Amino acid sequence: MPQQQTPQLKDPELYDRLRAEGNSEEKAARISNAAAREGRQALGRRGGEAKDYEDRTVQELRERAKELGLTGYSRKRKAELIRMLREH
Repeated sequence: MPQQQTPQLKDPELYDRLRAEGNSEEKAARISNAAAREGRQALGRRGGEAKDYEDRTVQELRERAKELGLTGYSRKRKAELIRMLREH
């Protein structure tokens, strides 16, 4: 059976700290690799224009879950959707 290949981590120390904080493997890898590539301070200055999840409608939250490839979001309430998106 083929094993799932883990992408190479550029900053394993930051990755481990993010995982210990409860972030998903994907999110921790993405942040640690971006920090190693751009520098931690540059990464902190980079900000998004996205609205807070609380300010979005349930439909917008469902669309975001779909974009991320999540499943089981169609019957969730707003608070459950927000939790699901944050834990991804």
